[in-house]
Amino acid sequence: MTSLICGSLAFDSIMQFGGRFSEALLADQLHKINVAFLVPEMRREFGGCAGNIGYNLKLLGGDPLIMATVGQDSAPYIERLDRLQISRRCVRLVDDAYTAQAFITTDADNNQITAFHPGAMTMSHQNKVADAGKVSIAIVAPDGRDGMLQHAQDCADLDIPFIFDPGQGLPMFNGPELERFIELATYVAVNDYEAELLTERTGLSLAQIAERVSALIVTRGEQGADIFTGGRHVEIPCVKADSVVDPTGCGDAFRAGLLYGLSHGMDWETTGRLASLMGAIKIAHQGGQNHAPTRADIEARFEQAFGYRFQPA
Repeated sequence: MTSLICGSLAFDSIMQFGGRFSEALLADQLHKINVAFLVPEMRREFGGCAGNIGYNLKLLGGDPLIMATVGQDSAPYIERLDRLQISRRCVRLVDDAYTAQAFITTDADNNQITAFHPGAMTMSHQNKVADAGKVSIAIVAPDGRDGMLQHAQDCADLDIPFIFDPGQGLPMFNGPELERFIELATYVAVNDYEAELLTERTGLSLAQIAERVSALIVTRGEQGADIFTGGRHVEIPCVKADSVVDPTGCGDAFRAGLLYGLSHGMDWETTGRLASLMGAIKIAHQGGQNHAPTRADIEARFEQAFGYRFQPA
């Protein structure tokens, strides 16, 4: 049940701004922004979409296989993957680059402004999906532009079902390229903002996108998620979090739940609910990989939230 996770490994520098961006940004002055945010709190975390998804999938008892490129400063991340017993045989070292770096500022309303240096991630096309060996499912998550295009094509050529998860990488692609991703993908997963951008760039409605894939998943934050599959609309409720601390990595935790459910033959209702629960567990902790529930904890939380136990088929 190995899940191939094509995406980034990155270091996240996360800063907390106590005010609201909306109070510092003037709508009629956006053409000449020159603002500074005082961020008295700062921390450095292990992140990147592939790293976050793999971490959460491992918590569920899944078998993540990360395909990514890292740079000369990657030793701490490599050591972490080894400690977590997450395979790094598809992680490639690029000696003359830095590992991808995200600089994230979060405000009092959990809005985020991110500056991202891709570094070694731009060389992700050097990795070939065929080198991963036998996998049951894959996800093409935000990564280098050429790598995302290639890995989607590789998965389709090898008949590996995969989730297209453009995330914050979506603006890199034009309409025809996004249509091609949809054509190749088995599933598409986006948040509500990305869904609007995807429909705008492709000229396709959500209904038309859903007709072209086995399932279209749209997450909507505290409003839960919608899954459009086989002519059905499956509404996934939001699981109440213990507390709302940091949204960084919540979408990745959700996608780990999707991968686990799909690779274990669960129905869409259960798969979506497990994904929703993983996002709720994550948001109560700072950073993308600092929550550490046991599998038993996750099972108990699921039963408490939904009244039944999730079981692999």
